[in-house]
Amino acid sequence: MDRAGPRAGTVLVARPDNAGDVLLAGPAIRAVAARAREVVLLAGPHGRAAGELLPGVSRVLEWRTPWIDPEPPPVSGAHVTRLIREIRRLAPEQALIFTSFHQSPLPLALLLRLAGTPRIAAISTDYPGSLLDVRRVVDEDGEDADVPEAERMLGLARQAGFDLPPGDDGRLAVRRPLPDAGRLAGPPGYVVVHPGVSAPARAWPAESWARLVRLLAAGGHRVVVTGGPGERVLTASVAGPAAAGSGDRPAADAFTRGATPGHRVPAGPGSVLDLGGRTDLAELAGVIAGACAVVAANTGPAHLAAAVGTPVVSLFAPVVPAARWAPYGVPSVVLGDQHAPCRGSRARTCPIPGHPCLSSVPAEEVVEAVGRVAAPREATV
Repeated sequence: MDRAGPRAGTVLVARPDNAGDVLLAGPAIRAVAARAREVVLLAGPHGRAAGELLPGVSRVLEWRTPWIDPEPPPVSGAHVTRLIREIRRLAPEQALIFTSFHQSPLPLALLLRLAGTPRIAAISTDYPGSLLDVRRVVDEDGEDADVPEAERMLGLARQAGFDLPPGDDGRLAVRRPLPDAGRLAGPPGYVVVHPGVSAPARAWPAESWARLVRLLAAGGHRVVVTGGPGERVLTASVAGPAAAGSGDRPAADAFTRGATPGHRVPAGPGSVLDLGGRTDLAELAGVIAGACAVVAANTGPAHLAAAVGTPVVSLFAPVVPAARWAPYGVPSVVLGDQHAPCRGSRARTCPIPGHPCLSSVPAEEVVEAVGRVAAPREATV
């Protein structure tokens, strides 16, 4: 095992894919930060906001990675040169490249070498030649197959000479304090329902999400439906036409006035609030932190819930292994047929007609799971 010596200076940590992936790198980044003067995160456009929430990250350098991004830019001299110039300007003493089991760190390692980075660490099944100084070999199909992603990255950090400081439990985390969620979602104790996904193969049917919201509200839960700016049509459909904030009506129409002047909060038990497109990632973290449970697919907000300590009901399509990618370090229930024919396919669009791995999950089963994991955060409204 190659161990670093004295305290490090500037360390570049790369995790150039989605928000959930970046959040899962949090424990490993804190391990690096415990011994580094400065940690700079290299992230893609889909992960930058998550990186800015991570404890230990001094700043974020954004670059769209052509061999990882789902909508990759062309590999061009200008695009590559921009990264090399940025890395030369940064002049890190070393770099750690975090990748998933199906991604290669070697193209980025080559660019970092060209930029003059003297010490580079990564997990690599392929022979790296002189591209890596610290090479961690992981048995992806054997004894390491079920290692959670957060622990997989922490293993690389440790081999590179960085470990968590005393008192750090290794769970996911975000910077505190978070934005006040009360003005957005009301007092704590609601259920967050997040129907959106980054890949269609991970989606539970919209009509199932809508039925779930109706059942939760009928059971007396306050329900907050969340989603990004491009998911407003979906969240409005799932929340239903009577939801506060749905459609083009001002959100205050179905709100009662709150304690803070100028703000309004949801009316009470059984209410439904549509926050689709109304939060940035930090505000979403604040909303999720006030929830007694989150229901989501295998997507970034499930990992955001883990990072703020909120239990998760995960509608998990087995296109990637749940053992690696399920919500980490919080009470959770994983639903969906984990032995479906799509298992391990890494498909972005479901290859099986009818999408049976998730479409077979009834909304009633999700409601029951919420009852099992919900944290006691209910407040009197």
